[in-house]
Order: sequence, then structure tokens, then C-alpha cells
Amino acid sequence: MFKKPLRMRYRKMLLGLFDISCFVVVAALYFLTAKLDKHIPIEYVSDFVIDCLTLLVWILIIRIISGTYFKVWRYTNTNSLLMLAISDALGGIFAAITCIVVLKRLVLHVEPSIWLFIVIASLNSLLTLVSRFVYRIVYKYIDSRNVPEGGKKAPSNRIPVAIVGAGQNGYNLAHELLSGRYSNYKPLFFIDTDNSKVGSLVANLKVYPENEAVLDLIREQGVAEIFIAVTGLDDTKATNIYHFYSRTSCKIKIYDTEVRDMGEKTGPRKLREFRVEDLLFRKSIHFLEGKARDFYTGKVVMVTGGGGSIGSEICRQVAACEPRQLIILDIYENNAYDIQQELAFQYGAKLDLRVVIASVRDRERMEAVFSELRPEIVFHAAAHKHVPLMENNSCEAIKNNVFGTNNTADMAEKYGTQKFILISTDKAVNPTNVMGASKRLCEMVVQSRKDSKTAFAAVRFGNVLGSNGSVIPLFRKQIAQGGPVTITDRRIIRYFMTIPEASQLVMQAGAMAKSGELFVLDMGKPVLIYDLAVNMIRLSGFVPNQDIEIKEIGLRPGEKLYEELLMKTENLDKTENNLIFIERDQPLSREELQAKLNLLARVVKETQGKINAQQIKQAIKQVVPTFRDPDEVNRNAAESEEMKLCQK
Repeated sequence: MFKKPLRMRYRKMLLGLFDISCFVVVAALYFLTAKLDKHIPIEYVSDFVIDCLTLLVWILIIRIISGTYFKVWRYTNTNSLLMLAISDALGGIFAAITCIVVLKRLVLHVEPSIWLFIVIASLNSLLTLVSRFVYRIVYKYIDSRNVPEGGKKAPSNRIPVAIVGAGQNGYNLAHELLSGRYSNYKPLFFIDTDNSKVGSLVANLKVYPENEAVLDLIREQGVAEIFIAVTGLDDTKATNIYHFYSRTSCKIKIYDTEVRDMGEKTGPRKLREFRVEDLLFRKSIHFLEGKARDFYTGKVVMVTGGGGSIGSEICRQVAACEPRQLIILDIYENNAYDIQQELAFQYGAKLDLRVVIASVRDRERMEAVFSELRPEIVFHAAAHKHVPLMENNSCEAIKNNVFGTNNTADMAEKYGTQKFILISTDKAVNPTNVMGASKRLCEMVVQSRKDSKTAFAAVRFGNVLGSNGSVIPLFRKQIAQGGPVTITDRRIIRYFMTIPEASQLVMQAGAMAKSGELFVLDMGKPVLIYDLAVNMIRLSGFVPNQDIEIKEIGLRPGEKLYEELLMKTENLDKTENNLIFIERDQPLSREELQAKLNLLARVVKETQGKINAQQIKQAIKQVVPTFRDPDEVNRNAAESEEMKLCQK
């Protein structure tokens, strides 16, 4: 266990001794040159030795401080070489000051020559730099001829690749591929849109223009993979590049930094597969910062449905804000356990974490939770959300979504919760199914409480990428099984956002909420689900409808071809965040809402013995005036603003 550190120290000592030898050679040459010009008395020789020793000590000190001897020189870059030269220059300056100001008065007989420090320091730096370059060249030559024990030479049949982007990122990637000891890739050429680079050589590779002809060149040269290394790459540009080069049937990868929570990019660039998130047609939104984050610090925060896709991400974001206590409430103990273990591992004793297994439908249990834990902020994410399942289990959708929300809201009011934030959906806009209608009723529950001391609000957004039960995991599973990938209708469109993005919107709204607001997010351009399926198949390295079939299976009960456009500006008010808006909607009074709940409660009680009760759907149509028949909506879908927007 001690061999490696000893070996490293041994190498550093050898490097230091080598540098001292270089200095001695330079100093000796300087002395011999001076001696040839004139007779040098013995006093000058002793002063020369003192001057040189002082210079050597200072150079070594500055090099050690700058980390020169802690670098692996066969992998160093221009910055490291520049730092070495700067270190020697500083060493020369400090040595000159030491000799002229201090040693002249103590031990020196002759006035020190400033040229001695300039010439010797410069020549020593030059000799050191040359030695480092020679070392790197020799090492690469030896390394290319020798194979370490247990190692393998780079394969002769390496994968031919083209690099898109002949800037600094492209150069760095080409350098990694060309100098990598075990690189399986062989870069053939660059592609760039900058005409000033076209025709030139970058890393000894020719740069070609990005046009239709280059697609033929890719096929002729047998390129198997295309690496995107464009400087300043945003999501729109990435999408356009991906679609252009996907016509070659080559596998496409991106040379990018790692993306952490809150949108922060960290770490060195590395090759990775394209993700669905890269093809969302817009830059991911990250806006939870400043006052929004500070709002949750020191608060008791409860997340119902805290083990679900959105709920668990809200828990992660809240935990990062240093709350006084975080309460995860869920009926499904496995999901709750998973997020509990994740947060406990990440934060340990720094996070006061409480997990409660409970159903929001159980009013007595919810009262016990609120009376004991007294949450100051509640994020209500507990809900049944699967459209076809709720269409056939409408009674459960009403009991869990509507009455569960009402129970939780009642307890929040009763026990002095400051803010209550409901997680809603774009399916609540002019709903055509039971799930969407139940979420619209949840919004009504929240909006009817404008007179409450608790600040109630709802947040409405579209589909969430990668959430449980969503289309992305389904497509991944179907592709892994060899297909077919099933879509309900090739015309169907949906709005998408990432899980962190949705969670941050909810938390931003929580910080902004005052009384009864219905927050909506600018979701950007809708996505054609057929295109999403095509892209996911290509991202997996297959050819759509050749390797993997895309099969239409027909619309499911209650499903419509498009979700309503949330951003109808005539109905929206702006907020301090230019991506978040408040919909102007006339709320019901508490009495009006209670009448609707009473009707639903009566019908639920009357249909307890039936699995799928049509009476429930009829009651929903009575209490949700905006409920619409899906067949009628789908017949006129082509004329909708949403479908036209997707075709632009």
C-alpha cells in the first residue's frame, strides 16, 4: 500500500535533482563565458557562487509553491509550462532583491550584477522547458512501442469518427482521441460552419464545411460515429445538429460537461450519449435561487406523495434549502423508503427528516399528522395521475384526488399552515377525462379558500420527462425489448419539462403565493410524440421502422390529441419571473364548492359496490363545467392553435 506514494516521491526527487543539474550547467556556462572576457578575482568567484545559490533556492521555492513538482508532466498543458516560466521569473526577481538589498551588506564583496539574475534565470527556464518537451516526446514514443503488463495496444481497427466543431472543444477532443493509449476511436476529419476554418488543418485533421456534401463524405469515409464538440452549444443548436447528422444513420455523441442539480455544469468535458432532454427544443429552465431558496430555510416542510417522481424531487430541492424539518408523507412505503435513504445518506444528521406512511383519504390520520408535526409549508403532490386507469376507476380518482386534497387543505387551515401548494396538470384545462377533471376540482378546492389565513395556490404544468408511468420509460422499455414502440396516434402532441424543472417551478410558486393563485409555466413548443419515438430509437442506435417498428394502437379512453395551450396571454398576469404566470380565473365560493363536493360524495357512496360507475362520470360533468367530450375535441384538433403551433 506504500509503494505508489514512495514511487511518486522518488520521481519528484529525481525531477528536482535534474532541475538543479540544469541550473548548475547554465550557471557554469555563464561563469565560463565571463571568465573568457576578463580575469576574475577570487572575491568575485565567491560572490558569484552566493548569488547563484540564492537564485537557485528562490527558483525552487517558487516552483514548489506553484505546484510544479506535483504535476504529471507527460500530461501537462500550455498553462503548466507558462506557470513554470513565471515561477522562474519571480525567482529571479526575489533573488535579485535578496542579494542587492540584504546580502550586499552582509557577505558580498562586489556589487551584484542584475544581468546575472536575468540571464541565468532565463536560460535555466528555457533549458527546463526544453527538457519537459523532450521528455513528453520520448515518453509518447516509448509508450507507443511498449505494452504494459496486462495491457493492450490500441486496436488497429479503431472506430472511424468525425468531429463536428473545430474550435477549442473539438481540438481538445481530437487530442484526447489521438493521444489516448487505449483509444478505440480514430478521428478522420472535422466539420465546421466557420468558413475561416474550412480547408485548414486542426490537430492535423482537415476541416470540411457543414453542408449536404459532407453527409456523402461521411458515408464514403465509412464514419461510424459523429462526435459533437461545438463551443457554446445550447439545446436548440444541439437539436438542429442532431437532426442534420441523424440522416447519416451514424451513432451521435456529444462532448459535454456533467450537469448537476440546479442546472450547474461541472467537471471536465467527456463524451456521452445524446439524451431526450437534449431534444426538448428549448433550454432547460433553472430558476430556484436567492429569495426563493431562502424562503424554505428554517421552515417545517411537508410533501404529500413525497415518494413519487415530482414529490421526491421536491424533497431533494427542499433538503438543499436547509429546512428545520422535512416531512415525507406517502401511502406507498417503498418509494418513501427510497427517498428517505437517499437524503439520509446525503445529509446525515444535518437534515431533520421524518417519514409518515399515511393516505390523504384518511381524514383522521391526516388530522393526527398535522396536529403533531405542524407543517408550515405543504406541497400536495399525492394523487392518482394515470389517465386510462382513472377512466376505468373513476370513483378512486375522486376519493383520492378530490377528497384527499380537500382533507389535506382542511387540516392545513385548521393547524395554521402558512402555505399550501397543489401540484396540478395541463390536463385540468378543459378536461376530457376523469383524471383531468379531478385535478380541475382540486384547483377549485384551493381557489375557493382565498379568504383563508393559509396562502393556497396551485401550479399547473405539462408532462414530466421520465416520471413514473410517463411515455419516456415506456419507450425505453419497448426499445430494449426490440420493439415495437407503441404510440396511440402519430398526430398526438404533448408539452414536456424535466423533473427538476417542474419541482423548481412548484417551489418558486410556493415562495410567491399569496392567496388562491393558479400558476402556469411557459412550457415552450409542444412535442410530436411520433418524433419523440423516432429520436429515442435513433438515440439507442437503431433505425426507426427498420430495426424498431413504431406502431399506432389508437387513442385510449378519455385521451385527446393535444393538451390545451397554457400560455393564452389574454388570460394571464405576469409575475417577477418571466417564465411563470398567473391565470385569471374566477374562483368558486366555499358554499358553491361544498355543494359540488356534496354531490360527488353522495354519488361515490351510492356506487361503492361497483367497480366502474358511469354515475361518477355523469356527476363529474355536472360539477366541472369545462368538461368536454374527447371525440368532439379530436375531430376538430387540426384547427386548434396547439396543433398548428407544433407544425411550425
